[in-house]
Amino acid sequence: MHVPERKVRTLLAMLLADPGRPVSVDRLVDALWGDRPPRNPSGTLQARVSQLRRVLDDAEPGARALVVARPPGYLIDVPPDAVDSGRFAALVVQAHEVADPLTRSRLLGEALALWRGPAFDGFDLPHGAATELDERRLAALEEHAEARLELGEHAALSAELTAEVARHPLRERLRAAHLRALYRAGRQSEAMAGYHDLRERLAEELGVEPSPELSALYLSMLEQEPSEAGRPRPRVPSRLPAVLGELIGRGDAVERARAQLVSDRLVTLTGPGGVGKTRLALETAARSAGDHPDGVWFVELAAEQAHTVKTAADVAEPVARVLGLWDEGGDGPVERLTRALRARRSLLVLDNCEHVIEPAAELAGRLLAGASGLRILATSREPLGLPGERLQIVPPLDLPGPETTPDALLKSSAVRLFVARAGAAAHGFALDEASAPWVASICRRLDGLPLALELAATRVRSLGVRELAIRLDDRFRILADARHGGPERQRTLRAMIGWSWELLTGPERVALRRLVVHAGGCTLDAAETVCDADATVLARLVDRSLVVRTEQDGRYRLLESVAAYGLERLREAGEEAEFRRRHARYYTGLAERAAERLHGPEQAEWLYVLDREAANLTAALKHGGAVAVRLANALGWYWFLRGRFGEARTALESALRPPTTASDTTPSDTTASDDAAVWLAAFTMLAGESKDSEQLRRTALTAAYAGDEFARAKAEWFLSHVHWAYGDMAANEERVGHALSVFQARGDRWFTAAALTTRAKFALGHGHLAAARHDAETSMAIFDELGDPWGRLEASDALARHAEITGDHDESARRHRAALRVAEELRMWPEVSYRLSGLGRLALLAGDLDQARDLHERALDLAGRHAARSAQEFAEIGLGLVARARGDLDAAEAHLRTWLGWLRGIGGTAGIAFAHAQLGFIAEERGDADTALALHTEGLAGARAVGDPRAVALALEGLAGARSLAGDHAAASGLLAEAAALREAAGAPLPAAERRDVDRIIGRIRAASGVTPHMGTVHGEGEP
Repeated sequence: MHVPERKVRTLLAMLLADPGRPVSVDRLVDALWGDRPPRNPSGTLQARVSQLRRVLDDAEPGARALVVARPPGYLIDVPPDAVDSGRFAALVVQAHEVADPLTRSRLLGEALALWRGPAFDGFDLPHGAATELDERRLAALEEHAEARLELGEHAALSAELTAEVARHPLRERLRAAHLRALYRAGRQSEAMAGYHDLRERLAEELGVEPSPELSALYLSMLEQEPSEAGRPRPRVPSRLPAVLGELIGRGDAVERARAQLVSDRLVTLTGPGGVGKTRLALETAARSAGDHPDGVWFVELAAEQAHTVKTAADVAEPVARVLGLWDEGGDGPVERLTRALRARRSLLVLDNCEHVIEPAAELAGRLLAGASGLRILATSREPLGLPGERLQIVPPLDLPGPETTPDALLKSSAVRLFVARAGAAAHGFALDEASAPWVASICRRLDGLPLALELAATRVRSLGVRELAIRLDDRFRILADARHGGPERQRTLRAMIGWSWELLTGPERVALRRLVVHAGGCTLDAAETVCDADATVLARLVDRSLVVRTEQDGRYRLLESVAAYGLERLREAGEEAEFRRRHARYYTGLAERAAERLHGPEQAEWLYVLDREAANLTAALKHGGAVAVRLANALGWYWFLRGRFGEARTALESALRPPTTASDTTPSDTTASDDAAVWLAAFTMLAGESKDSEQLRRTALTAAYAGDEFARAKAEWFLSHVHWAYGDMAANEERVGHALSVFQARGDRWFTAAALTTRAKFALGHGHLAAARHDAETSMAIFDELGDPWGRLEASDALARHAEITGDHDESARRHRAALRVAEELRMWPEVSYRLSGLGRLALLAGDLDQARDLHERALDLAGRHAARSAQEFAEIGLGLVARARGDLDAAEAHLRTWLGWLRGIGGTAGIAFAHAQLGFIAEERGDADTALALHTEGLAGARAVGDPRAVALALEGLAGARSLAGDHAAASGLLAEAAALREAAGAPLPAAERRDVDRIIGRIRAASGVTPHMGTVHGEGEP
C-alpha cells in the first residue's frame, strides 16, 4: 500500500504504534507539526484523517472504517497482533513462556522476521516509540541468539551476528552471544579479540570495565572450560515414524545422545531387548532434526530376512527405499546411497542392527567414509565395532528406592512408566497406599525394562497389581499375548528374549544358561570357574546386552527376566543340578578363605567381599547339600560382625537338618556339626530368643570337640562372650578363664586378646576396676598390633565403661565417639546402636536430656531395624532413665517394664536387678513406700547373685529411700553408709552426676532428723 503524503504516513505510523488504543489529538498534532501547529489544529488533523481513510479504502474497500474517532482522539481499530509491532510483541511474550530452546528459537525467529528495517524508518515520532521498539528488537535478537547457542548453531550464528555487533558494539549481552558463537565454532582467537575490542571501547567511550558476567565468560574461554563447548539441541523432526505415548524417564539419555551426535558421526545405542533403544533413537533423531537440514531418515532392519542379508549391499537396499532412491544404472545400492548423501548434512537412523550386524556395520563404515556430512544413529544389542563408534549403553529405567509411599515411588521412572500405562489400560487404577508396595515389587522384578513394564501394565485390568506381582515367578505365561500390533518380537516377554537367544552362538548359549546359577551377579573368576565361561565369551554376551557388567566392581549379572529364560534353557539341557553343586562348592571355598581373613587387618575388605556375594551365599546355602554345613560355619563370624543374627540362625538350622535325598548324603563331619551347633546356640541367644542362655551353652558344649581342646576353648569363649551378662555369669566367667589359659598356652594372640576383653567386662561387673583396665589395655595393645577393627572396638568398649564408672566422662565419650565412627564405617549396626546408647548415657549424666533422648531413640531404632534384641533393651532402658530424669514417671516405668519378661526368659539377672532398682525409685518418688521396698528387695537379691558391688550399692540406696519414706531414717542412714562403703571399696565412689536419688534421700533424712548421713567420697571430694 502506498501512502503518498508524508504527514498522512506519519499519522498512520502514530496510530499503528499503539493499535486498538486511541491516540490523543494533542499527541497527533505534536507528531505532525511539532512546535509549528496550524491555525486550526483539530480541523487540519481531521483533514489528514480523511486522507488516510481514502488511502486505506483504495487499498482494500471498507478499510476506511478501521480509522475511528474516539475520545480523546483517533485509533486504528485492529487487534494488537494485526500489525507487525503487535505481532512481534505477542511472539516475544510467547517465547518467554516456554523452556524448550527449540520452540523459543522458532518464536523469536518469527518475531524478528517481521522486521524489514529500523522501526518507523524515516519518521521522527515523539515519546520515543521508535526507540523503544528498536530496543525490544535488539533484546529479542539477543534472546534468539542465546536460544540458538543452546541448539548448537554456533557457526551460522557467529557469522550472522557480526553485522549487528558492528552496529551496536557496546551491547554486552549481544557481544556475549557473539563471543560464545565464535568460540564454539572453533574461532577462539576471534572470540578473544572481540572481547579485547569491547573492553577497549568501554574504557575509551564510557570509562568502565566489562560486566562481571562478560569477564567470567572471557575467563572460561581462556581456561577452555567444558561449559563453553556448547551442546546441541534438536529441532522438530520430519520424515520419522510417528510414536504413541510420552517418552518417560529418558530425558538425560536423549540429551546425552544428542550431544554425542554433535561430536561423533556414529553413535550406537546398545542395551538389552525391551529397554527402549528404538524409542530413544526416535526421540533423539526428532530433537536433532535442526542440526541435519538435509534430512533425517529411519530404517527398520529387523524386518529384513537375516538369512538373505549377507552384504552391505543387501542392507543398503532397504535404506535406499526409505530415501526414495531407485536403481539408476550400473551403480550398486551402496554407491547410490553414498552419492545421494555425499553433499548432505543428514542423519540416518539404523534400527535393530544386531539382526544383520556385520553387513550393517560394513554399510555404515562405507557411508561415513564417503559422505562427510552424514551422521548415523544406530540401535543394536551389540556394538557395530567400527573405528570412531561412540557407544551409549541404554540402561533399564531407574528402580524405586526402599520407601514405598506413592510420592517416593514416583521419583522412579520405572514406576512412572508403569503407572501411566496401567492407568491407560485399567480404568480406575491409581497409585495409592494400597497399591504402592505391589507396584514397587513389579518394577523391581521386571528390572525396569520398559517393554516388560508395558506388557505387565496391560494385565492390571484383569489381575490387579497384587495378583500380578505374586504371579511374576511365572512371568512368561502371565505376560504372553499381552500386546497386539507391533513387531512379533515385542508382543511377549519370551519373544523379546528369545529374539536375542537365537542370535547367539553355541558357546554363548551355554555360558548364558549356566550363568543363571549365580544370584546377584558374579566375578569373572566365578563365571570362569563355575560355568566354564571364558572371558571372550563373556565379553560377547556383554556386547550383545544379555549380560550386564557393572563398571564399579566389574561384576557380571543378568536381568531377572533373562535369568528366568536362561533357567528354562539350563533345565532343558539337564545341567541344573550339576551347576548348582559347582556354584555351592565355589562359594563355600570363598567363604572359608574369607573366614581366615576376617580376624585381622583385612577384616573390612573381606566384609565387603561377602556383602557383595550375599545373594550367591544365600543361594549356595539353599542348594549346597553336603557343603551347606561347611558354608554356614565359614559364614558364622561374618554374620556375627554384621549383626545378621536371625539370618544366621535360619541358615544353620537348615544346614543341620538331615539330608532329604540320597544325593545329599556324605560321610559325617563331627567337627563341622559341633561348630554349627555352637554357632546356632550363639545366634539363638543373639537373636533374642526367650530361652535360658545357660541351657543353650551347656547343650551346645556337651560332648563336643572330643579331644580338641583348642576348638572347645574357642566355643567356650564365644558362647560366653555373646551374652556375657546373661545366664549363669559365674559359669560364663569360669569358661572364659579356662579358654584364656588354653589360648595363652597355645600362643594364639587373637583369641587371647578376645578373651581378655571379655574377662575385663566381668572384672568391671565385680568392681575390680584395676584388673579390668589392665586386661582391656592388654587386649587393645594386641588388637592394635594385629590390626583387627572388631577387637579394637571390644577393647575400647571395656575401657569406655571403665572411664564412665570412674567418672572420667570425657575419656569415655572420646572412646565411644571414635568407636562409633569405626562401627559405622564397617556397618556393624548392633555395635553402632550400643555406642549411641553409651553416648546417650553420658549425655544423661551431663544433664543434656534432649541429646540423651535423641541418642537413645536413634540407638533403639537402629537396633530394632537389625533385630538386635540386647541392643534394643539397652537403648530402651536408657530412654526409661531419661524419662525419669525428666520427671515423666509413667513413661519411665513403661520403658523399664517392657523388657522384664524378656530378661527373665534369657536369665538376664543383672538387667532385672537394675530395672527393679529404677522401678523402686519411681515408686518411692510417687510416695509408695511398700512397692518401693518390695522392688528394691528383689533388686538386691539379683545384684548379690550377680556379685556386682555397684549393683548391690544401688539396691541398698534404693532400700534407704524406701525406709526413709516409711519413716525409718536410722535404718536408711545405715543403708546409705553401707552402699557408700561398697562403692569406695570398688574404687568407684558415686559420681556427682549420679547423686540425684541419694541426695533426695539424704535431704529427706536431714529434714526429718536433722542428721546428714555420712556418704564417704564423691570422686575425691569429701562429704561433710
